[in-house]
Amino acid sequence: MKNFKEQIAKCLSKVANINEQELITFIEKPKSPELGDYALPCFRFSKEIGKAPNDIAEAWSKELNFQGTDIESVTNTGAYLNFKIYKQAMAETVLEEIEAKKDRFGESNIGKNQTVLVEYSSPNIAKPFHIGHLRTTLIGRALYNIYKKLGYNTIGINHLGDYGTQFGKMIEGYKRWQNEYNIEEDPIQVLTDIYVRINALCKEDESVLDECRENFKKLEQGDKYCVDLWEKFRDLSLKEFDKIYSLLDIHFDSIKGEAFYADKTDEVIDILNKTGKLVESEGARIIDLEDKNMPPCMVCKSNGSTIYATRDLAAILYRARTYNFDKCLYVVAYEQNLHFKQIFEVAKLLGISEKCQKGLEHISYGMVHLKTGKMSTREGNVIKVEELLKESISRVRKIIEEKNPELTEEEKDDIATKVGIGAVIYNDLSGSRIKDEVFDWDTVLNFNGETGPYIQYTYVRTKSVLKKAENIPNFKDIDIECLTEKDAYEVIKLLYSYTDIIESAAEKNEPSIISRFLIDLAKAYSSFYNENKIIVDDKKVRDARVYLTYVTSIVLNNGANLLGIKMPEKM
Repeated sequence: MKNFKEQIAKCLSKVANINEQELITFIEKPKSPELGDYALPCFRFSKEIGKAPNDIAEAWSKELNFQGTDIESVTNTGAYLNFKIYKQAMAETVLEEIEAKKDRFGESNIGKNQTVLVEYSSPNIAKPFHIGHLRTTLIGRALYNIYKKLGYNTIGINHLGDYGTQFGKMIEGYKRWQNEYNIEEDPIQVLTDIYVRINALCKEDESVLDECRENFKKLEQGDKYCVDLWEKFRDLSLKEFDKIYSLLDIHFDSIKGEAFYADKTDEVIDILNKTGKLVESEGARIIDLEDKNMPPCMVCKSNGSTIYATRDLAAILYRARTYNFDKCLYVVAYEQNLHFKQIFEVAKLLGISEKCQKGLEHISYGMVHLKTGKMSTREGNVIKVEELLKESISRVRKIIEEKNPELTEEEKDDIATKVGIGAVIYNDLSGSRIKDEVFDWDTVLNFNGETGPYIQYTYVRTKSVLKKAENIPNFKDIDIECLTEKDAYEVIKLLYSYTDIIESAAEKNEPSIISRFLIDLAKAYSSFYNENKIIVDDKKVRDARVYLTYVTSIVLNNGANLLGIKMPEKM
């Protein structure tokens, strides 16, 4: 596909005496489409050149020569250079690319021979899968899809929270009160009730907390009773989690919990010992990070037990050896910022390659709070994901019953599931991942405005148009000139930007860039649809508009799939 930014940069480099690749990074979209298709702010060149930005823009606009390119014109507006591309060239370029690639449109090979690990979801065993886990699950899955689209060898990892002192508490609570509960009937709720109860008792009685710690030490040492109970908790939890993953259609390439790395921590401790940097502090063993302006990283507790930092270090060592990754992304809430800074620093002492060291990256995201404050499993105040998804599906089902009672039961179920889950996914991925989110049922399940259902509705509208048209015209028969008027061209420009949008989402590890694009495309197509009758008598016009509808449906579906949203055929 023609790269118009490259054409602009090549022409600019001749008058600006600046590297083409550097110039490409500065080219952006103008604030208003009336100004042009691309813009170059000249502020950044002022100091180096020694002229005012407005004067630079005016001088370059007069000197630029676009002969032999697809650039129609350049104008200077204040400190900006604004470029217009020949509309026919833009339309022909992108439509030709979509025709060739269809559902593969947007794919590239920029990630060829590079491996990206994405660690996401990572729920805690024996605890509810709540809406806090939903954010990491949806952000991580979207990043997994985005990197895969760009040609990276992408590995999705579910790093289960299946080890640690909390299991000492669970074991202690189960020992004390197992006869009061039926764990097989509702395992996660029962285990949550036990966990809340034992936490309360630990606060009242320090000796109970000591017994819990002892239980975990026994678990680490392979005590049969503790190990058997731990395995039971783990198996029951995974069955419950699989119900949610099935609803969301989420799959992982690797499911390994903290426990998998428990027998690999001795090597980590041995390696750190040999560096001479693992020292004793108040009975515990730490790596001093004062020279990095960070608190020390604890590696072993005073009783000899390891902590999750030790197991995270063991996981880094294992992944570096197993995958020799270029990137290892940890999709975890920003509450863990310090933890990841510490272990990434300590990981440099493990002897892994510089490439792997540099590839470690914490993809932080904002916390999910209730209107009443922070969620806490210990206090028992969480919103369970399974309940949220089922409630969303149920609400959509009621709307369908009222508006489209003629649909079959199977169609109603299919639409309710896709739209209900799509609403939840889009709500979570619509804003910047770093922002905190206050959970509100009415906001999450609002199907009006800039939402997942709006994108799905626009897609269904395209399918309806294509059904009425009966036949999708051949690309070679399309009169591109019919797609250069304002409403159609706005759709064309957005379709052309799709590949850049995907690359930007990967570069910033920000799925909301895709979300915003889908809303913009849905709005642009809706404007085109409302202002232009599509099934008209004039065959040239009809074929062009039907074909634009066809490619829009492809890209809407394509982008929604990157986010994990499935498109219904009817609504």
